[in-house]
Amino acid sequence: MGVFVLLPLVLPLTAWPVARLAEQRLHPRAATWLLTVAACALALCSTLCLTLLMVVGTAQLPGNPLPDAWSDDEVREAVPYDEFAGEIAIPALFAVLAGCSRVLWRHVRVRRRAARSLGGLPRRTVAVLPDPEPYAYALPGRNRGRVVVSTGLLTRLAARERRALFAHERAHLAGGHHRFLLLVQLAARANPFLRPLRTAVSYTVERWADEEAAGVVRDRQTVARAIGKAALVSRPHPVLAGFAAPGPVPRRVAALLGPAPAVHVWPSLFTAVGVAAWTAAAGTMISALSSASSAVTLFLVLKAATPL
Repeated sequence: MGVFVLLPLVLPLTAWPVARLAEQRLHPRAATWLLTVAACALALCSTLCLTLLMVVGTAQLPGNPLPDAWSDDEVREAVPYDEFAGEIAIPALFAVLAGCSRVLWRHVRVRRRAARSLGGLPRRTVAVLPDPEPYAYALPGRNRGRVVVSTGLLTRLAARERRALFAHERAHLAGGHHRFLLLVQLAARANPFLRPLRTAVSYTVERWADEEAAGVVRDRQTVARAIGKAALVSRPHPVLAGFAAPGPVPRRVAALLGPAPAVHVWPSLFTAVGVAAWTAAAGTMISALSSASSAVTLFLVLKAATPL
């Protein structure tokens, strides 16, 4: 395997340039897909390599259930710095599993708690709660979920701004934005180097919903005013994608006051974002090839070392 087994652990650094450029230069929908796919692929590759290192490290521990031949010098030579790389990989992989499990549990718990709080209300696509606290969020679920908004927020918005609010939240549900947010959160738990991509996706899904709302209302300034008002008075939902929740609000307002972003399938190589995107794609490809090569190599080495 050599040093190739370690490459997927650091190659997520190649995605950092595209994170900022994509959220600024690409259409929010394209940026969300690009960053989420890159984050998931890089996270899977780094987790696979941690697993390979853990196999070698576990084989060196006394009393392990693995074949004794898996701790032979021939196997250890396949891993660089095997004297500590394998041992470090064991707690690192457990930390990854614990972190991802915590994210999933928190996500499910919040969704269930929110669904229970709406149990006594009529089953409609919009749930208006008589609460003076101003807030609004999209609650995923069956039949494309529900939009939850308080009277405290609605009373602070004009009629067209309310329409922008509902269009924004419906865009979260229609686009399945909670899935993108969950995937990048899991990826960031798997590899801390992917946290900039998680932050970028938190912003791009909000921009995506902003642009969808602007298309429905046909007035970008109205959506910008609604975002500004909601940000001043509301409190963001802790997990679910909410109106004026993650993402710098001034940047979102400034983007809406400008022209609508152009829709491109893939950026040209002769632009800054194109170079960054191709660099991230190359890093992802190298990471995938390194992981696959390391897995096949270790399998062959272990198979050769295992007595018949």
